[in-house]
Amino acid sequence: MTYRRYELLKDLAPIMVDKALIVSNIGFPSQEVYDIQDSPKNFYMLGSMGLSSSIGLGLAQSLVNEDDPQTVISIDGDGSVLMNLGTLSTIGNYGPKNYILLLVDNGAYGSTGDQPTHTSGRTDLAGMARAAGIESVHVTHNEGTKAVLEQCMQTDGPHVIVAKVAPGSPKLKPIPMDPGYIRDRFKLAIK
Repeated sequence: MTYRRYELLKDLAPIMVDKALIVSNIGFPSQEVYDIQDSPKNFYMLGSMGLSSSIGLGLAQSLVNEDDPQTVISIDGDGSVLMNLGTLSTIGNYGPKNYILLLVDNGAYGSTGDQPTHTSGRTDLAGMARAAGIESVHVTHNEGTKAVLEQCMQTDGPHVIVAKVAPGSPKLKPIPMDPGYIRDRFKLAIK
């Protein structure tokens, strides 16, 4: 079976939801994470395409000097990261040990109709991440992502996981929360 993003996130939820702080990408990825397992530790982006990786990086850096810093996982898409490639070089140069960037690469702009991104052609996000100075970069398919994410959560990062999936999203209802409420409950969840 070839996973779509929803199946991948459902498979990963038991090892990341409530065990890490999650910043999820705009649109369908946030709706899917919400549908699978809502948590106050999930920060759902309802705007700002391309910034999930940067917000997660800043959050991880703000927590890294704690005795036992919480793991921060940014769930981002190929289209969003292509809009903000500078984040990869910032992660490569300053990435904290408690940061994981989960790039769900479906080769499409899923929230706007599955138009192809450049990763459906010759663009290699894993190669770009390595060239940006990130040492722990993994490319995964289907069930293999779970084992890699578990390993990354137990070792110092920063880590980038490029999870290859098929395009397509289920029809879900919008997240029924105000952005201010999402922000406030997330702030309370950060200990």
